[in-house]
Amino acid sequence: MTERKSARQPIADQMYGVLLHQFMSGERGAGESLNIGALSRELDVSQTPLREALARLEYTGLVQREALRGYRVAPVMTRAEVEQLKEARLVLEPRLARDAALRVTPGFLSALRESMTEFERSADAADMETEGFDMYWRSDNTFHTLIAEQSGNQFLALAYAALSGQIQRFRLFSKFGRTGARHAAPEHRRIFDAIEAGDADAAAEAMRLHVLGATGRLLGN
Repeated sequence: MTERKSARQPIADQMYGVLLHQFMSGERGAGESLNIGALSRELDVSQTPLREALARLEYTGLVQREALRGYRVAPVMTRAEVEQLKEARLVLEPRLARDAALRVTPGFLSALRESMTEFERSADAADMETEGFDMYWRSDNTFHTLIAEQSGNQFLALAYAALSGQIQRFRLFSKFGRTGARHAAPEHRRIFDAIEAGDADAAAEAMRLHVLGATGRLLGN
């Protein structure tokens, strides 16, 4: 089968992005089977890059593999899993925000401001249309990842990267009507303002409240 995708990006990377978009947009639902042969025909690529992409997605937690049954989209998070994810994020993300506030650079602030602005633009549409939801989760992911990478601690950043797949799963199951983007947007703004001011304590507290707020909105607390 001919690989017709752009040569500028490895096919497996492209397939990772395509599948991730399908999961986040709701095109493929929680628990849905992912047959490699069918995906190969649908996406017009060979099975090898699809296997690589699915293996990477399995590592994030968005995809699960079962013996003799193959891959499937991860099931909806249980309430206990959501609470456990909250606890893990509370250990990690306020510390990352604190450290990032102490290492501010113009380039970092510019990128963080851009992701925050994009998130704010998505707030009204995130619960009503696919494109709005797509912008919501991508800009949210970028905002938190930038902060993790700016912390200056490669091991904490790696810990966040390992956790980020489960955070994507958390976003995945927010879905339309439940993203809470209108509430999260001002929370992002408060985190940004504290980081921009170099106020490490305020940045950590703003991040703590944001994680608590996101979890509460998903659980309906």
